[in-house]
Amino acid sequence: MNHNKHDISTQRLGDLVTWRLYKSTWIFLEESKEELLSSEEANALLKERGLMVRNTYDFDTKEETSFWFIVKDHLENISELTFSARRNIRRALRFYNIKKININEFSEKALPIINSAQKSYKVKSKVTSKKEFDKEIEQYKKDDNKEFWIVERKSDNEAVAIAINTIKEDSCEYDTMRCKAEALKDRTYPYYGLIYIMNNHYLGERKLRYVNDGSRTLTEHSSIQDFLIHNFKFRKAYCKLKIHYKWWLSVVIKALFPFRNIIPIRNIKGILKMEEYSRQSQN
Repeated sequence: MNHNKHDISTQRLGDLVTWRLYKSTWIFLEESKEELLSSEEANALLKERGLMVRNTYDFDTKEETSFWFIVKDHLENISELTFSARRNIRRALRFYNIKKININEFSEKALPIINSAQKSYKVKSKVTSKKEFDKEIEQYKKDDNKEFWIVERKSDNEAVAIAINTIKEDSCEYDTMRCKAEALKDRTYPYYGLIYIMNNHYLGERKLRYVNDGSRTLTEHSSIQDFLIHNFKFRKAYCKLKIHYKWWLSVVIKALFPFRNIIPIRNIKGILKMEEYSRQSQN
């Protein structure tokens, strides 16, 4: 009986093809196609590797829930955006060339941008070494679904911002955007230009169903999602959330949950915040 259950789980999970392990958490790659997992199916993933499974389902439900993805599924005319967004987009397009590039050009130009951005974060993060960066590049070369963008100053061709996107069956996820700190302060607005051009490319030229900037943040240290909603008419695509843990981690989470608001360690606070969203989603 148990053997048959495992066979069913493995078949439905697609031999792990549609799942990725990110920071010890299994995440489904196609959020709009994810379904509610049984405990047996979640355990089949956890037997492979990882500490937990983030299972989102009922994507884009009309019900307001505790968890969501930030998406844009309609491409409007620039005149429909706010006055400040229109002004900043036009200013960015005067100063910058924004284009899709291949991975070789990305590997040559991206690292100084990434490290400049990391040094400027309020929540400090370790800069990326050349060795670590080269390792990431090798991983990207194995993934045919990655696309790379760059923002270059017209005056001297200096690269000031980059983006890494993942192409899915009918959507695109904006995985990573980084910008040199000084370019964010000189009122040339590179992010406005980058997002505007990418939206037009994926929604207008390629007619994808939607673009996605990821799920609700756990640490809430970034304002990018509010920025996209206010300036580019992204919206919250609500969904349901259920978390499955390794048995011992489940015990730890249950013990720590009552103290979630006073625990100072950011990573633990993030896991407990996700557990809180999961419990709210099940109510």
